[in-house]
Amino acid sequence: MNPTLADFGHDNGWIVALKVVGVFVFLVVMTLFTIWYERKVVARMQVRPGPNRHGPFGLLQSLADGLKLAFKEDIMPLKADRVVFFLAPVISTVCAFTAFAIIPFGPFVSIFGQKTPLQLTDIPVAVLLVLACSGLGIYGIVLSGWASGSTYPLLGGLRSSAQMISYEVAMGLSIVAVFMMAGTMSTSEIVNAQAKGGQGELFGFEFTYPGWYVLLLLPSFVIYAISAVGETNRAPFDLPEAESELVGGFHTEYSSLKFALFFLAEYINMVTVSALATTLFLGGWRAPWPITQLGPWVNQGWWPLLWFTIKLLILLFVFVWLRGTLPRLRYDQFMRFGWKVLIPASLIWILALAGFKTMNNENLPGWQRGLWIGGFAVILLAILLWPRKRPAPKLPLEEEVAQRPEGSFPLPPIDLQVPVSPRAKRITADREPVQ
Repeated sequence: MNPTLADFGHDNGWIVALKVVGVFVFLVVMTLFTIWYERKVVARMQVRPGPNRHGPFGLLQSLADGLKLAFKEDIMPLKADRVVFFLAPVISTVCAFTAFAIIPFGPFVSIFGQKTPLQLTDIPVAVLLVLACSGLGIYGIVLSGWASGSTYPLLGGLRSSAQMISYEVAMGLSIVAVFMMAGTMSTSEIVNAQAKGGQGELFGFEFTYPGWYVLLLLPSFVIYAISAVGETNRAPFDLPEAESELVGGFHTEYSSLKFALFFLAEYINMVTVSALATTLFLGGWRAPWPITQLGPWVNQGWWPLLWFTIKLLILLFVFVWLRGTLPRLRYDQFMRFGWKVLIPASLIWILALAGFKTMNNENLPGWQRGLWIGGFAVILLAILLWPRKRPAPKLPLEEEVAQRPEGSFPLPPIDLQVPVSPRAKRITADREPVQ
């Protein structure tokens, strides 16, 4: 039996408390494992062993690092706002944990004889709760940079907030297509909608489309995947923490447990966006196609938790793969890509999908559908192939000087070589050895 929206809100208090503890433990364990997982995979890519001292295969290295952070000295800058400085990492961590409350782990299971959905809770606008928690988490980053009383954390906080807000818009638009196909924003209902495919018609031919939205809504999945990397400040989009520019970003002045909370929030956000991608595009907790041929038992009981975790780890591997492969982008390139590529592409894709669903619902004749689709394709090609204004060719330096107005002061070129001062020439001459 698949859980629906009406099945939530009826659990006993101790069942709810047990689910809360279970989600908390799952996220903490996944964070510790992901840190080890990332270091091992990157080490494998760079032909080195990675962590291998603490525990079997180095599995306890993350736990050792966490304990080390807990016992480090907690330093607070003199000019910091003490209350906000303390609350900022708490806000980021609480929002990261709260966003995972609506993620479905599986169908109905039996916990000490009580039948309950393997999900903490669900609401009619569950996916919007994830976006809301992600938006509130930005406050922790902005406030941490401001409350530090230092220039570099402030700049890092501003850049990080601008980055997260920009890519959160693209992420929100990418999942609109999922809402349109499933007809709901409830995560449990979206998983149920992917259990089986649907029927469609194009040019008079009926067809059956697959259940997983990653195949049916591939442009949305690609946009979501790129936006998720930018939303979590991960490489190659980890610009707020660029060591060559802003030291450590918004958490430069943090140490000990406060820094550990930011570290924890970052990895939990990675797990959350991966779990949301699994729920919205990869069928949620349901087993993939070859395994489903073994029988209905693969999607019953506690087995779906295994399929959900495997999908989650595959998506987390993509985060690690990108970090070990791609170089960091420039900030202007990154923002231009978000606002001028991802957001317009999301809007065009939503418009096309809405038009297709409208034609399917209106039962238009085949020739009218072909006319609408052809017209949309022509408009899209016209937008893509529209001639862009090219920059004027660069003139030689003599012609640029000749074209300047009389009496104007020329701007120095970027690669201007400042001539050596007479005093420096004299000092250099005095230091030259006598032949």
